[in-house]
Amino acid sequence: TFKDVAGAKEAKEELEEIVEFLRNPKKFTSLGAQIPKGVLLVGPPGTGKTLLARAVAGQANAPFFHISGSEFVEMFVGVGASRVRDLFKKAKKAAPCIVFIDEIDAVGRQRGAGLGGSHDEREQTLNQILVEMDGFDISTNVIVIAATNRPDVLDPALLRPGRFDRRVVLDLPSLNDREEILKVHAKGKPFDSSVKLRTLAERTPGFSGADLANLLNEAAILAARKNRKQIAVEDGLESIEKVMLGPERKSHVLNKREKEITAYHEAGHALVAHILPKSDPVRKVSIVARGQAGGYTLKYPLEDRFMHSKAEFIDDLAVLLAGHATEKEVFKDITTGANSDLKHATALARKLVTEYGMSETLGPQTFGKKEELVFLGREISEQRDYGEKVATMIDQEVSKFLKKAYVTAQEIIRKERLSLDKIAKTLIEKETLEQKEFEALLK
Repeated sequence: TFKDVAGAKEAKEELEEIVEFLRNPKKFTSLGAQIPKGVLLVGPPGTGKTLLARAVAGQANAPFFHISGSEFVEMFVGVGASRVRDLFKKAKKAAPCIVFIDEIDAVGRQRGAGLGGSHDEREQTLNQILVEMDGFDISTNVIVIAATNRPDVLDPALLRPGRFDRRVVLDLPSLNDREEILKVHAKGKPFDSSVKLRTLAERTPGFSGADLANLLNEAAILAARKNRKQIAVEDGLESIEKVMLGPERKSHVLNKREKEITAYHEAGHALVAHILPKSDPVRKVSIVARGQAGGYTLKYPLEDRFMHSKAEFIDDLAVLLAGHATEKEVFKDITTGANSDLKHATALARKLVTEYGMSETLGPQTFGKKEELVFLGREISEQRDYGEKVATMIDQEVSKFLKKAYVTAQEIIRKERLSLDKIAKTLIEKETLEQKEFEALLK
């Protein structure tokens, strides 16, 4: 029921009405209102679309038919369409009820020419769903709920009113929602009295509901591995990093010089992030290898943000390039350690120019249509809606952003060289600095 779903307040309110419809249709029909036939749940993976659909059925106490979009697609022609017919026949007999189609983008993709025209089967299935949803009499209480994380590829015929009338958007949970979700998943897990779920929620911006469930599970496994009876704070914090970056690689032993380079590299990121006003506060610096990273600097904002300004992006670029700049400044040489930083920085700078219109020279304009090419089976390439001259200008603007950020990072590193040495030396000794220790070094 809805009690088991934490967060997602607006989505729950929208779906409460559906439950009312199934329980008490007269309340609405007496006013001439029609039951919405379809509800489309849209949201990134792991935000609880399937969970919500189940909760609706549980709340309404109605039969629930659950089928995944890919189950319609078979090796024999016509099976998909006949499955749809069977499903709706059963549903009409069991009405009032709910039919839930998970991952509807498997069958509901936009109908185009398609390479080789082999999509007939999927299109027949889609057509059958469209026909069935149109064929409901006003008296049939069958509500179709569908879930997808790619609403952009769905066929427009599916989205018109009368089929899927309502779109319920599920976003990644906010801070308070994350705390609620953690409370739900914490049931049945013995926590130490020092564990505050609020702290875990603050440290996990951008995590989905599924990530949070995984997080507490990892924390429980870590506690078991250490033969504890209760889950402690450090288990929770370590599992956040495990989920974000991958497991610690203890066997990844650096020699003395590599360790020094990594320490300076991370110290550079952390120092520049600390000094630039628009950068998020540094929460942890470490030179312990995790997943693909040789070391990492964790920084995240104090509260959830939904918009980002140009100034923030420019500071972020400087922080990303700080590792590279530090290596060059301190060791007069560059290593491959900055590889992923450079990739991220270049991608971000290109976005500033082509997507967010933040370049002074090119002005408020976007470049490069993501118009997926229908005839080429879509998604093959990005169409360029600009000429060679503009392409050159875009490249120049991108490198201008990067060079400017690099200079900013270099200046900070030269000016604050003593602090940099201090952070790096402490990192070589301790390997990991938490926020308080890090800030104490810079006092």
